[in-house]
Amino acid sequence: MKFGERLKNFFLGKTSLGEESFDDLCDLLIEGDFGPAQAYKMTEQLKERCKKDSHDVMRKLCVLLEEELDKAKPAASFLNENKMAAILILGVNGVGKTTTAAKLSHLFNVKYNKKTILAAADTFRAAAIDQLKIHGEKLNVRVVAHKQGGDPAAVVYDALEAALSGGADVIIADTAGRMHTKSSLVEELKKIDRVVESKSADIRCLKYLVLDATTGRNAFSQAEIFNSAVNIDGVILTKYDSTAKGGVVFSLASELNLPVAYVCTGEKYTDIETFDNEKFAKEFAGIE
Repeated sequence: MKFGERLKNFFLGKTSLGEESFDDLCDLLIEGDFGPAQAYKMTEQLKERCKKDSHDVMRKLCVLLEEELDKAKPAASFLNENKMAAILILGVNGVGKTTTAAKLSHLFNVKYNKKTILAAADTFRAAAIDQLKIHGEKLNVRVVAHKQGGDPAAVVYDALEAALSGGADVIIADTAGRMHTKSSLVEELKKIDRVVESKSADIRCLKYLVLDATTGRNAFSQAEIFNSAVNIDGVILTKYDSTAKGGVVFSLASELNLPVAYVCTGEKYTDIETFDNEKFAKEFAGIE
């Protein structure tokens, strides 16, 4: 059962909420992967709004949820600009970075008519290079790759060279998913940043952190670590299916000022969409 169904059932038959019901709602939000402090604050805000008007509590909650998401302002979109972009896909192992890189490539090509190049900058894991090459063949997208153990920045450099000479609009770099120390992560990404800047000051460089929606508060901890090491531009939420609760998204927005850019809902290349604050808030609150 999706979490929205649980909230919908909670509100079923309730025209107003008493003190005990607000406490139960707070507990339910925590179960939905809200942080405890944030869940308490949310229910207190809802309680305050219900003092003036106790009708449509469910919709009032939905409005509050959307307001929470709106606190994180997304990076300006490059998709409607005639400007090249370099997107770095970050995250720990197992969250679906390589598949997400392929999905983004497909989305940009089909929806925005952007020519993409995939860069196998995860040189730590040989399987990641092979996997990206397979995706490239299926999508008919060029993949720039070096040997395992090579320099990730050199891969990005060659991908940018290929993009500039071949007329591509976006390079999407799949980076290593091992748990870096903060210092090594910073140095690796600084090096890639320097490479991008050396090619052209006009190239937009965006860092997207991929998080597994089923890992709950652990996803928030990962975001905290990566965001403190480098400035993350946005989050891509993967595995947002029937088992994912999704409440961590509200904590990302309000506590880390991290917007969700895209959400992935399945294994197909088409199972990715631009994140919509209003739609997500309604789904989470159980409003169709």
